[in-house]
Amino acid sequence: MTTPDYIPLLEATTIVMGQSPPGSTYNELGEGLPFFQGKAEFGEIHPTVKKWCSAPQRIAQPGDILMSVRAPVGPTNIADKQCCIGRGLAAIRAKTSHLDAGYLRFFLIHAEPLLASMGQGSTFAAIGRAEIASLQIPLPSLDEQRRIVDLLSRAEGIVRLRREAQKKAAEVIPALFLDMFGDPAANPKGWPMMTLGEVIRRADYGSSTKASEDATGLPMLRMGNVDSSGHLDLTTLKYVALSPKDVARFRLEEGDLLFNRTNSKELVGKTGLWDSPALAIAASYFIRIRVREDIVRPFFLWAFMNTPFMKRVLFDTARGAIGQANINAQELRGFHVAVPDMPTQEAFEARSRDMLAICAQQKVAADKSESTFGALLAGTFTTETSPDPFNHEAI
Repeated sequence: MTTPDYIPLLEATTIVMGQSPPGSTYNELGEGLPFFQGKAEFGEIHPTVKKWCSAPQRIAQPGDILMSVRAPVGPTNIADKQCCIGRGLAAIRAKTSHLDAGYLRFFLIHAEPLLASMGQGSTFAAIGRAEIASLQIPLPSLDEQRRIVDLLSRAEGIVRLRREAQKKAAEVIPALFLDMFGDPAANPKGWPMMTLGEVIRRADYGSSTKASEDATGLPMLRMGNVDSSGHLDLTTLKYVALSPKDVARFRLEEGDLLFNRTNSKELVGKTGLWDSPALAIAASYFIRIRVREDIVRPFFLWAFMNTPFMKRVLFDTARGAIGQANINAQELRGFHVAVPDMPTQEAFEARSRDMLAICAQQKVAADKSESTFGALLAGTFTTETSPDPFNHEAI
């Protein structure tokens, strides 16, 4: 295969930078064009319409690549209809018959980290038209572009299927909870009611010692290590060196719950489960809960704390300003929970463990498919003879 020519992106595409119209022109009634402001509306492939605009300032056409140009820089989506774009987006379209639109999209996905590195701003990172225009795109023959698009589309499709399988597996445990115990808002099975204070042994705050990326000491679980559904994500960890006394005080034990006491209002109360004998420390953002296992199983209480019902209770209870709400240990102890019999809780735990094992398998498969897709992207658009990816003379 011959080495393709590289040309400035501006020669092959039209770049339309978004501009937000007056707020009075927005509506939720479907009047005018769909309005997209940024990545918040992005879906898997096409953005989700939440607002419309009756007086659009900048318009994207169907098939345009929509790129987030601020907070964060780089992620892409595809316009599936004519739409109005705000300042958080740019629309990029091929203007030459020698450039396949699908090939352009995959090139921009590959260029995301390069563009993100160009972001500037004190409040949040952003790029402008010049940064996008400065990219140089390899331009092989149309037949070769279409071959590349076919290959990358297949790999991307596998990633999407793996993600969907991972999502569906994670949804089984909440559904299983409702099937076995009923909706806690109504307690239809008539389980006896108790306060959390009655079913837990301890509720302690985590360590406020500052952690570092230097892998010295023990891993410290922070807010970002528990997702909004209560699952642990340990891909990014920081570490803390503590005295033996403080290790004994703050260490996690198998079966401990991690209640996120301080966060934005909608995330306060997300609760993780530490189900490992490994040594780790809870950060001060958490209340570490140890249950009375003669009354409740950790798996049961973990699933209960992450039910939609309990999330509503926590949202209504959280105090504080926007972006920094709080629930303290005393308030936590006062919440009520319907307590099923122990055999039913144990059956739920056994089935939940099976599902978590499947979730772990799905995550490994999804991670592997994403890694393969990333390697294909890099192999397609990066060669030993690749020029500087930015054409600094472009304007």
